[in-house]
Amino acid sequence: MIYTRERLEEMESQNLAVYASRSKNSRGRKYPEDEPAYRTCFQRDRDRILHTTAFRRLEYKTQVFINYEGDYYRTRLTHTLEVAQIGRSIAVALGANEILTESICLAHDLGHPAFGHSGEQTLANLMKDYGGFDHNKQSLRIVTELERRYPEFPGLNLSWELLEGLVKHETEYDVADARDYNPELRGHIEAQIANVADELTYTAHDLDDGLRSGMITHEMLSGITLWEVVIESVGWQPGPLDDMARHQIIRRLIGMEVTDIVQNTDQRLRESLVRSVEELQRLPYNVVTFSDDMRRRNRELKDFLYARLYRHYRVTRMAVKAERIIRDLFEAYQSEPSMLPHHVQAQIAERGLERTICDYLAGMTDRYAIEEHEKLFSPSRLP
Repeated sequence: MIYTRERLEEMESQNLAVYASRSKNSRGRKYPEDEPAYRTCFQRDRDRILHTTAFRRLEYKTQVFINYEGDYYRTRLTHTLEVAQIGRSIAVALGANEILTESICLAHDLGHPAFGHSGEQTLANLMKDYGGFDHNKQSLRIVTELERRYPEFPGLNLSWELLEGLVKHETEYDVADARDYNPELRGHIEAQIANVADELTYTAHDLDDGLRSGMITHEMLSGITLWEVVIESVGWQPGPLDDMARHQIIRRLIGMEVTDIVQNTDQRLRESLVRSVEELQRLPYNVVTFSDDMRRRNRELKDFLYARLYRHYRVTRMAVKAERIIRDLFEAYQSEPSMLPHHVQAQIAERGLERTICDYLAGMTDRYAIEEHEKLFSPSRLP
């Protein structure tokens, strides 16, 4: 049997929960297109995201550790893939649309600049008088304007539901601006799953990378409630923390957090009595969330990571370097736009000088930004 798009849509209708988004009910795309014969509209969204230049560049953009510090640390790309994997797992357990959840997860960091949050903050400061900068908004610009892969339209022409999920992406570090996508409604359940999957992933995996790097030791984690619960669960006794033990601990941590989300969300869904996507979106609270107990434990762990990893002197030194690199490049291009590549200069008339520079810098990988800085400011480097 060939599984046509219509057959796949029917399987969604039969298998998904009443509050899940169904591809056959999509509000469509800005520019009408014939949908594929063997893929749903959300599958097409996912595939278009995977083929973008912006997605490939995530491989060389910082999560916490800059790319050249080692091959084992997370990059923005591996973080994104891990968010998608965890998001899919939660979506399947809750009867939500797995493909839509995955697509939102894959797109959520497309607009992140080089050098992680320090790069984003620097661009935000530089652009404060020119419309600002936020990686969530930049992700939306990428998929609606900046990627030029189709002669019929700008961007990727993604479905309404994918774009809504993208603009309503919210974590502790990300605030949504959904003014053009029903701002009075909360994100659909797939968007909410992507949000918690992102939060869960960066906490667990930043802890993993911190332990691998030696910036964090198990002695420093002593007394952190969630750490103590996890090591007791796996039966690890404090001592040398080898790779196998670390993998086991992080795996158990992720498993416990996913279980907490699924069970707590299921309870909230049952209590809410929602019977449709819109009913869920009109609730005065997000249904996909940790239990109160797990939220408190996560808060303690996050505060620890902020103080002992994100503010570690090695990370801070790189953040200061990153700010200088981005600021130097921005001001150099601003004072002499002719230093920009010709194809970038051609965009100034349409976007304005500062926004053009910002888009160019936001698209750079760590490595490219460092090389460009050396070309412009090192006398020994050819331009």
